[in-house]
Amino acid sequence: MIDPLSDMFSLVDIESARCTRFEVGGQWAFRFPPKSALKFVAVIRGECWIILPGEPPFALAAGDTFLLANAPDYVIANDLQSEPEDGIAFFDWEHSNIARHGGDETALIGGSFVIGGGNAQLLLDALPPFIHIPAGDRAAAVLCGTLATLDDELGAGEMGSTLMTRRMGDILLVQALRAHVARVGPENAGWIGALGNPVIGKAISLVHNDPGYRWTVGELASRTGMSRSAFAQRFRDLVGIAPLDYVTRWRMHRAREALRRRQATVAGLAASLGYSSESAFGNAFKRVFGRAPKRYWQDA
Repeated sequence: MIDPLSDMFSLVDIESARCTRFEVGGQWAFRFPPKSALKFVAVIRGECWIILPGEPPFALAAGDTFLLANAPDYVIANDLQSEPEDGIAFFDWEHSNIARHGGDETALIGGSFVIGGGNAQLLLDALPPFIHIPAGDRAAAVLCGTLATLDDELGAGEMGSTLMTRRMGDILLVQALRAHVARVGPENAGWIGALGNPVIGKAISLVHNDPGYRWTVGELASRTGMSRSAFAQRFRDLVGIAPLDYVTRWRMHRAREALRRRQATVAGLAASLGYSSESAFGNAFKRVFGRAPKRYWQDA
């Protein structure tokens, strides 16, 4: 069986960018620029605040981790009265993954996930802008183990360390998403939370494993052991859209990626995704993306 989260990751071209460590002492405040990506930061030692645009300062303690989706400009500080300096300026990107300023009372590890391809919003839309995983959460213990390994790799500088830190970043992302769902509950975690629901998660897996099957609400309900009306309502409550809307959107996202990579023709996609004609497939594609698949093929 295809794991739907891994399946989605395969469509969004997630690339874990460089992981870095920032050590700082005294009174300080640093501003970091916006990034159209997912960004994670973990507090390894000390305490500080994060200040996001339009939000009150949020306290962070040692062991806390946070994720930012479509990361805005933000400030990390231990002194809310200090004028923020440019945090990026303290990194010597050509020579080291570690930056230091004024001491080492506080230590942070950070990294980002650059999301390529046309389906980036698939993941970003499934996440809240700010995810906080406090040190006291049960799931944080798993994160701490990964962060400790990542911290060792950043400091060691041994052969293969760049590859190791990038792969550890990928693992950290999945662990953080799991921790987020465990913290807020599947009911409050949107599509990602729905994957953990035994009924709706099974339905999503069925769709991902056979997107070309001519699914109906009745059949999905039957295969998950629910009545049609109860299943449809439960699916909408957890995922945010109706079951067949999800089926259509998932098919079209797969189709768009295949067109972008020039892996299939429009006719071939129509047949493989369960449409009786190119016209029916084209109408569905246009409803989701606002333009015909042949035009997308020409522009891709």
